[in-house]
Amino acid sequence: MANTNYPSATPQTPPPPQKNRAGKNLIIGLLAAGLLGTWGYLLWDKNKSAENLQVAQTQSDRFASQRDSLDAMLKEAEIRLDSITGSNNALQSDKSELQKQIDANKAEIKRILRDKNATAADLKRAQQMIANLNNQIATLEAEVARLTGENQELTANNAQLTTEKQVLEQNLQATTTEKNDLAQTVDVGSTFSASNIQITPVNEKKGGKEKTTTSAKRVDKMVVSFDVENRIAKSGPADMYIMVTAPDGKVISDAAQGGGTLTTRTDGDKAYTSKVAIEYSQGTRKTVQFPIRQNDFQKGDYKIEIYHNGFRIGEGVRTLKKGGLFG
Repeated sequence: MANTNYPSATPQTPPPPQKNRAGKNLIIGLLAAGLLGTWGYLLWDKNKSAENLQVAQTQSDRFASQRDSLDAMLKEAEIRLDSITGSNNALQSDKSELQKQIDANKAEIKRILRDKNATAADLKRAQQMIANLNNQIATLEAEVARLTGENQELTANNAQLTTEKQVLEQNLQATTTEKNDLAQTVDVGSTFSASNIQITPVNEKKGGKEKTTTSAKRVDKMVVSFDVENRIAKSGPADMYIMVTAPDGKVISDAAQGGGTLTTRTDGDKAYTSKVAIEYSQGTRKTVQFPIRQNDFQKGDYKIEIYHNGFRIGEGVRTLKKGGLFG
């Protein structure tokens, strides 16, 4: 059906009143304003939270940086301490009261730095403790330096004493050598000299008469006499050793006459016939005389040697014959 301008036969709804429309617009306006307010608040709150988070992060970073700095300072202090205790055996073996305090402070500082919930006040206290620790280490370094200086001085003094001791020992050795040499010189110089050596073959007759003879079969004894003297030998007893060698090359050895073996200084060990003890007065000449006895005297040469102080001081020879008068 074509549109016409004629009024419709269907009844039309009348438009709402103008008053109701105005109220509805007001409500929509209020809701929109509330929504905008809410969004604004949420946006502000979000920005505020982000700002607080940034502040918290910044504070956390600052705490971490401070903690790392304090940890580095502690490690540096520990290195200083190790350099002291590592080179000082006394500190390693016997800890002093100061060392014990340092160990206690180190433990407390490490406890604070390990604490994740440590506050700024805790970190500040740790910083102060590290400062005190460095002061204690400085005190310890000064003490070690003092002890080191004293030790160096003692070492120097000990070295000087060692040198002086060596010099004294060398001087003592030289003095001892000189003393021994002097004693040896005096000892050798105090050896007697023998002179005027006489060997007399004697025939003993009845009634106590004696007669000199050269006949071997008539000789009952040979009387040996000689003079001894020494200007430096002190007064006192001295022993003379007499060695009589028979023509057969054997030393006459008779225990009854005090025979034995003598260790000489130049000829080794030698058997001797008799030891004669004398009493000597310093600076004088003394005559020594004693008999040599034997059951049978052989014909031939009898050699007489006289020893004193290990040295041979004189000798002589007497010849016995079958018969005839002594020279």
